[in-house]
Amino acid sequence: MILESLPLTADHDIPAPLLTELTALYASNREFQALSGDFPDPDDIRPEQVARALAEELANPDVEVLLARAEGRLVGVVITLARHPDPADPDPWIGLLVVDAGRHGEGHGRRIVEGVEDRFRGDGRTAVRLAVLDANPKGLAFWTALGYEVIDHRSDRQLGRACAVLRKQLRRERPAARVAVLDPDGAVFLFRYSNAEDGVHWALPGGGLEAEETPAQGALRELREETGWEDLVLGPLLCTWEHDFVRMRTHVHQRDHIYVARGPRREPVGPHIAAVHASDGILGARWWSREELHTPAEPVWPPQLAQLLDRFESGDEV
Repeated sequence: MILESLPLTADHDIPAPLLTELTALYASNREFQALSGDFPDPDDIRPEQVARALAEELANPDVEVLLARAEGRLVGVVITLARHPDPADPDPWIGLLVVDAGRHGEGHGRRIVEGVEDRFRGDGRTAVRLAVLDANPKGLAFWTALGYEVIDHRSDRQLGRACAVLRKQLRRERPAARVAVLDPDGAVFLFRYSNAEDGVHWALPGGGLEAEETPAQGALRELREETGWEDLVLGPLLCTWEHDFVRMRTHVHQRDHIYVARGPRREPVGPHIAAVHASDGILGARWWSREELHTPAEPVWPPQLAQLLDRFESGDEV
């Protein structure tokens, strides 16, 4: 799937062959066109009408028209709005999504939406909105299946049609890895973190993976960077933990691979440790006994760490 901006000629016109493709695409969705009322006759949609409708959209500098191609063929068009006219609305919008009716059921609509969401994430946007006509239950089912939730009901600005307004919180997928370092008595080493979004909590050494890095490689790299310990051997995988949080004002869905390693009881060492901790929001660190871990005064990530380590030490499957 390739998403590309609508190309225009030097005179800001749509190239004739592309306009023919777009007209066929719009006309293939006769049921939706009859509902929307965007064209005078849904059975006779003409190239000049499509060109005029898109020109009106592009008159707004915050609008982008994106074409979706699969195997070289135009399979969809999506119109996005970076900023809503209402200054109280902070989110970008998907104004229109049209998929070739002959290609419905092939997943093109979902892939187009994922591509648009990725573009918004890349721009630092944290949510996206859209409106679905009340008379379009198929459209509502499509969007809600993709994680969009109804937040309002209102009439649209253009034609006064009754609509449901939907919103989806965008989150960034972040693969990560951590290490539960155990001393000879079974105590585990934790860092104390603080940030504006998640408050104070304790967590294992670790962090996000770099490109082309395996979880095991990332776990050892993060451990070395945050503690200066270079002599530990990574043991078995304790668990994977998926959780949502906010990082640098971005909603993140993180999948942590948590490994076990054994080593001596000691403190982080190295000339760069203080700078690394400051940049990561680490307030301090200490070893936790299993008894302390079962009754923490502050949140521990993952919350079930004590039980996981108990089961690991007993030889039970985690």
